[in-house]
Amino acid sequence: MLVVIAALLYATAVTFVAAGLAAYRCGEAAQRAAEVEVARQGLPKSILAQHRVRIEESLVELMLPLGIAVILFALATLNLAVPDIGRTATWIVQPILLLAGGFITGSQVFVVRMMEAAFRRSPDPAARALDVESVMSAATSAFPAWLRPLIVIRFVLVTLGSVVVLVWLVIG
Repeated sequence: MLVVIAALLYATAVTFVAAGLAAYRCGEAAQRAAEVEVARQGLPKSILAQHRVRIEESLVELMLPLGIAVILFALATLNLAVPDIGRTATWIVQPILLLAGGFITGSQVFVVRMMEAAFRRSPDPAARALDVESVMSAATSAFPAWLRPLIVIRFVLVTLGSVVVLVWLVIG
């Protein structure tokens, strides 16, 4: 049981590292691609910034997924090396990961829908005219092809994986 819990935690940690590094490495190009698409639609590229849409990731922002990965890696290792402490720590961290991580990773999985809804509600007519799907498609093209499936896998691990870990802690 602890091996499965540790494996889920290690796998989740890896997804945070890989996705974070890809976003950091390719985010600037993705931001430019999104802005080019906005301009192609005849809208000011500043519309993204006005609505707090930033695709690029700074070095400081990269620290969040890397920090989460370090915590998950440590938690997995604790579960294997010192099971009593690992189980207790997992009871503390896993619900936080499920709630906060589920919300954050869910927003990344459903980014187009969420952005479309936000732009539709905007009082700015230019924002309502934006073809969000085309903008995000342009941005996505700047990222490695494996990033989108990895984001979905990370979402599944953070949500369903967290539930599995918590259930196994209860029955184990």
